[in-house]
Formats: sequence, structure tokens, C-alpha cells
Amino acid sequence: MEERKLITGPTFEEMLHPHLIDPEIRAKAHQARTTDPLASINLFNISWRDITNKIQYAVLPPQLTGVDTPIAVLTSTHFPTRSHKVGATYSVLLEKELFGDVDPWKHTLIWPSTGNYGIGGAYVAGRMGCKSIVILPAEMSRERFDLIEGYGAKAIATPGGESNVKEIYDKVKELMASDPNMRNLNQFEVMGNYRFHHYVTGNTIIDLARELAEQGIGAGKVSAFVSAMGSAGTIAAGDRLKQQWPDHKIIGLEPVQCPTLALNGYGGHDIQGIGDKHVTWIHNVSNMDAIMLIDDIESKLGLQLFADEGGLKALVEHFGVAPEMVEYLKTRLGISSICNIFGAIKTVKHYGLGKDDLVVTVATDGMDRYGSVMDAMRRNYGVVDETEAIARVRSLFLGQRTDFVWEGNLDNRARWHNLKYYTWVEQQGKTVEELDAQKDQAWWQAEQALVKDIDAKLLEYRRTGRI
Repeated sequence: MEERKLITGPTFEEMLHPHLIDPEIRAKAHQARTTDPLASINLFNISWRDITNKIQYAVLPPQLTGVDTPIAVLTSTHFPTRSHKVGATYSVLLEKELFGDVDPWKHTLIWPSTGNYGIGGAYVAGRMGCKSIVILPAEMSRERFDLIEGYGAKAIATPGGESNVKEIYDKVKELMASDPNMRNLNQFEVMGNYRFHHYVTGNTIIDLARELAEQGIGAGKVSAFVSAMGSAGTIAAGDRLKQQWPDHKIIGLEPVQCPTLALNGYGGHDIQGIGDKHVTWIHNVSNMDAIMLIDDIESKLGLQLFADEGGLKALVEHFGVAPEMVEYLKTRLGISSICNIFGAIKTVKHYGLGKDDLVVTVATDGMDRYGSVMDAMRRNYGVVDETEAIARVRSLFLGQRTDFVWEGNLDNRARWHNLKYYTWVEQQGKTVEELDAQKDQAWWQAEQALVKDIDAKLLEYRRTGRI
């Protein structure tokens, strides 16, 4: 009998710099992007860069932001699944397979999610020959369920919306108890999620800062990285940036309707993908410089500008945003992307940043996830015409406020860390000793260092076919 082989894709280094991928493999992967998007070779398309090695981003015009500080937004709709979460799920599953924690011919994978991670898990697992179950709240957009099932996974809906993660955990516990061959790839806990963003996203942003400086934008460094937290994977990029520039600011965002870190708060909201009403295991809160709150309705009102013709027209004709910029952004922003942009503007104003500074944030998905949400917005708030668009740009973007900001002082960082106890020790089986270990940055650095071991193990598997 022929020995079964794991289906693998790129190393971390190849995801960061895809020009290192074998040219023949890369050409086939690029072709498959459009001709056969469900082929396994598409795993080699996981990168912030396109086939020409250009990082995918937009520097927002001051006509939209109202500030002189350049704000760069990494966009992710060119990734397989049209979201960067596919990089995190690939990194998680690859690591689990290489180290023997997951057997693709034996185990069924569980992906707890509020959307994009589950979509990414369904895609990656299917391409790597694994069976998957994705658990997500029933109130998430219909598009999310359709994509998960389209990639070959089973979707299970749990009660509630974005902030109802406890209900997801309960369903995971039930499934794990029912079958010893279930494997829980919990995005809120598994460090492969953290490693992807620390190494690939973080170092991509460092490369971007240099590239922008060559264009006369910024001074070659990033003053602040701004990201809302869902799993808190993306914000791990800030840890890498702070290693590069010790005065760098890491800014976390939460919905004002669910201010968990800010106020030990709770509540429902509709910035899909963030604000999950707990502090995740993989969130290095002791390294965070501020928490800011963003309104979920304002984020959806802002996104609708890019969904309706009246908004698109006003951006160009009234505010002078270049047509090609509007064309680029209209498909590459989602609700959390607008939240991140609001947070970036708020960061510039709060810290008094200037023209030589650079703030970076991320558009985690695009408009294709939110057709049903935008239809609901039109029913509830009307179609955006030019007059309404002008008012929204002035109030939401140009008039972004600097309220609801909590600095990362010693007391707040201790409180943010302590909040982990209730989820991870009381509910999820971690020990107090494991929790306390995270207070030391050496714990995080040890996790970061495993990237080299994982890459070496994958390269050895390519050479020998053995793990």
C-alpha cells in the first residue's frame, strides 16, 4: 500500500516572502486562484503579497480621514477565502499535523468561530484532506454559513450573535465528549494563530513601512498598529512591531456595546468578527498601550457608504477622493475594517501624531461577506443618497471623536490579564501557574521562536516525507 502523505503548503517564511516558493509551484497556484480555487495548491497563495510580490494595501486619503498622518490599511480579499484568517487556520493545522496532534485520516476538526476563522478552517481543512465542523452563532451573516458549507464543512449554529462565545464553547465541550476523535482547534487558544500574525503580518508591515518611506510616506517606521480583537490573532502583529520600534503603540479596539477589557463589560453588538465578550488566551495584553471603543452602528453606517451609489459618488465628487481609490476600497472593506479605520483616526487624534508618523491597520475581509447586512441597513436606515453620504463622512470619518480611551498603564494591564482567569482557569481547564506565566514577555518570545522549528520541520518533511 502506498504511504499516505500529508497535504502541506508554504512555510512561514514563504508566506512572508512568497518569491521564495518554487517558481513552478507558485505559477500553478496563481493560475488555480481563478481556474480551480478549491485545489490544494491554492494554499501557496496565502500571503499579504500578490503574484508580483506587491503588498496589498491602501493609504487612506486625508479627504476621508481628516488627518495628515498617513493611515495604511492592509487588505486581505486576495487571500484564498477572501480573508486573512485563512493564514491563521493554515498555520494552526499545519503545526498540529507536523507535530502529530492531528491525523487527517482519523480526526474530525472543530473550528470554534464567529465567522472568518471558521470559513478559513473549512477551506484549509478541506484542502488538506480533513473533515471539519465549524461552530458559530446563529446571528452571523448568511454569507458566512454559505461559504463554510460550500468549502465542505458542517456548520453548527449556536444561540446568539458575535459576543456569545460561551455558547460556542459549550457546544465544543459537548462534541468533544461525544467522540474521542474530535480535535478542537480553538482560535482563541491555539498559538499557531498568534504565530502567523506575529511573524507574517508583523514582518509584512515592517516591509511596508520601508516601502512607503521610499515613496515619501512616513519615516520608515510604524508609530501605531490598530486592531479590533476577535481571537486577538491579528493584534499579535503589534508585538513584532514593538520589537522593531520600542516606542511603537499597540491599540486594541472593542465595540462600545461590549466593552470587556475597557469596563469589564458585556453585551450584544454587530461588528462581526470582534468583541467576543472574553479575553483570549493568545492576547498579549501586557504589551498593549490602549483600548478604544467603537460603535457598531456607526461602523455599519460607515460601510454602507461603500455599498450604495450615493455614497460612492459623494466620496469622489464632494470630498475629492480619487475614483480609483473608491473603486479599490468598495470591495475590500467589511464592518470590522471600518471599525479599524475609525480606531486608526482616533489613534492619530489621541496621540497627536503628525505627517511623519504612520499608523497601520487591517481590513480583515470585504464587502462580499455583508450583502445581507447591507440589505438590512437599507431597510432600517434607507438607501444612502449624496446628502446622507456627506453627513456620514463628516460625522463618522472627519468628525471621529477621542472619547472612550483607556491607556495601558500598569493597573489596566494587570486588570486585562486578570480577566483571563474567568474563561481560561474556571471554564477551560488552564492552571493559575499557566496564566501567571503569561505575565512575562519571555513566555511570548518562546512561542514566537517556534516559527523556526515549524519551518524546519516542514522543510524536512518535504525532503524525506516523514514527520
